[in-house]
Amino acid sequence: MSEIDDAIKANIEKSLAEIPHPSLPKGSNIYGSTKLFPDFKAEAGETYFTLVHGIAHESSVSFVAVLQATRALRKGFESAIYFYGPGAINCLATRGFPTTGDSGFPGEQNINDSLETFIGEGGTVYCCRFGLALHGGREEDLIGGVIPAHPLDVQDALIYYARKGAIINSTYMV
Repeated sequence: MSEIDDAIKANIEKSLAEIPHPSLPKGSNIYGSTKLFPDFKAEAGETYFTLVHGIAHESSVSFVAVLQATRALRKGFESAIYFYGPGAINCLATRGFPTTGDSGFPGEQNINDSLETFIGEGGTVYCCRFGLALHGGREEDLIGGVIPAHPLDVQDALIYYARKGAIINSTYMV
């Protein structure tokens, strides 16, 4: 077995030597920075509405949607997020391990922290009560400032914001 081990070790050394790692030092630019579109700001009365049907930490969909809604808010848009279906569990303040508010892994509180920032800066967050119920979430466990909503409100909120002329960002995770 020693000959095989020695051959594997030699192949590992050969493989590592084929391409230098890292190929560029930390801080090297490998992407351009040219922004193609103007940095639009909201015009009077413009609205940005986000629907989220994605689970926290299962993909970046929910987190990126919150970041985009926050950016729209900072551009002057009236900005609202509606979490429904499995997306409702993004609104739980009870996230954490070993206790609520702790991060069992780096970034575990990203959604919570970002939603608190969004609400604190004037954004509106709705959370479907049925979506909560499907996953055992309780209304009393919602992040402060999140507005519990009736399941039939998902469609009517979409109609309301569409009639206001909102830019609608609908995210969906399968």
